Parts: sequence; structure tokens; C-alpha cells
Amino acid sequence: MYLDGSWYTLRLRADVPQPEGAVAALDVSLLQDRVLDPILGIKDVRTDKRIDFIGGIRGSAELKRLVDEGNAAVAFSLYPTTMADLLSVSDAGEIMPPKSTWFEPKLRDGLLIHKI
Repeated sequence: MYLDGSWYTLRLRADVPQPEGAVAALDVSLLQDRVLDPILGIKDVRTDKRIDFIGGIRGSAELKRLVDEGNAAVAFSLYPTTMADLLSVSDAGEIMPPKSTWFEPKLRDGLLIHKI
């Protein structure tokens, strides 16, 4: 989390029960369920005008710049979703949360074409 010119690491306290389920254990879900909704009142990251998504390619420097220039109050940088996380969610028959499937590098469109 970047706030007031400094980066902070957020961790669940040891005495807090760990979330159950593949989706609930994702960093993006923990952020939504423990910070964005209860503290900042952001219920839906898809529609709330107070939140924006900055793609990974622009990095933490872009997040810092937005906060330092007053265009954002706080920024959160998350570890990328791992393939193990993606497979766990898929195996559980669950759906990935919004903005948790930003992968880079992007696959090129139209590399393989099969005539039907």
C-alpha cells in the first residue's frame, strides 16, 4: 500500500482466521474483503468511481506517481496471480475476481487460425 509518500506491507495478523476457498484466499479477495469494502466502502470494484485499475506493465512507479500528484489518495500493489492460484480456482469451479487475471506478456491475436 502506498500512502502519504511511503510504501507499507499489509499482512493478516496471525490470530485472524485464514479464509477458506480458492477465491477467498487470493490477495485480491483479501484486499476487497478486508480493506476496500469494510474500510473504504467500495462494494463493487467494477462500478465504483473511486477506484481505478493500473495494469502491471506500468508498475508501482505509476501508482506512486498518481498518489504523489494527488490524483489518488492511496494505491495498492498486489503480487501477480500465480498459475497455481488460477488452477486452484478453476479446479474448485469458482470464478476469478475482477482484475485478477491480468497476465503479461499478452498473447498475440491471430497467430493461429483454423479454417472451419
